[in-house]
Amino acid sequence: MWQTIPNLLTLLRFMLIPAFVVSFFMPGLGWRLLALILFMFAYFTDWLDGFLARKLAQTTPLGAFLDPVADKLLVASGLIVVLTEHHHVYYTIPTVLIISREIIISSLREWMARLGRSDLVAVDNVGKIKTVFQGLALVILISQPNANVGIFWAMIGYILLYIALGLTLWSMIRYFVFAWPAIKRAAL
Repeated sequence: MWQTIPNLLTLLRFMLIPAFVVSFFMPGLGWRLLALILFMFAYFTDWLDGFLARKLAQTTPLGAFLDPVADKLLVASGLIVVLTEHHHVYYTIPTVLIISREIIISSLREWMARLGRSDLVAVDNVGKIKTVFQGLALVILISQPNANVGIFWAMIGYILLYIALGLTLWSMIRYFVFAWPAIKRAAL
């Protein structure tokens, strides 16, 4: 079941999430640095497991199911822990919208799979670009002890987060446009 390298990397990402969260909340800059390193490594394994699955021809149904779950948990965890320090509306809105979009699209993908139309909601380049912007934004914001320290970097993080939000909403609209004919047929 877990015998492939990509699946083991996905399992590792699941295990890194609680370690990241605990490290984030421990006192001291050393713990914050550890949290940042754990988050960056976990985010890197997202790219690496997909690359290796394709390169080594080790794609599996289990990996196809668990990889996006691990990705969404990592992003949601990153967004939520940073919200504990950057707790104002400028950060709360993108956090809520990005997490909501992930839940909505996961549900849409499940429904399309039941209809035999997973092809309509397959990951595209917009989703991959969104993932890069989310990761960069979160790395910057995780590295900031609070919104008042390193204002320049916090602003860069917010700008990247809002770019990610725009791409997030754009990709959600695209998925619904592509899936709409199948949704209409299924609703009749």
